[in-house]
Amino acid sequence: MPKGYWITFYREISDPEKLAAYAKLAGPATAKFGSKYLCRGTAAMAYEAGQKERVVITEFESLAKAIAAHDSADYQAAVKVLGDGAVRDVRMIEGLE
Repeated sequence: MPKGYWITFYREISDPEKLAAYAKLAGPATAKFGSKYLCRGTAAMAYEAGQKERVVITEFESLAKAIAAHDSADYQAAVKVLGDGAVRDVRMIEGLE
């Protein structure tokens, strides 16, 4: 079964304290679904229409688990804490293998 990937692009971070509070809740919430952070941080380079902002890539056993993690009550509580602290582009994609 192909793995699932959850990719978050931060377009703007307006409140680092809200982001930190979100991170304290989001990690444990997604860990329940087997999340594995592959990378997180500011992009080293950005090309074409890319932005040099924070990027997080999280791997899951399957796309279904990634979506279930996102839709879980615990993760949604983390999103609520983040509130207007950041503008993000969140994408889910299935791996090739």
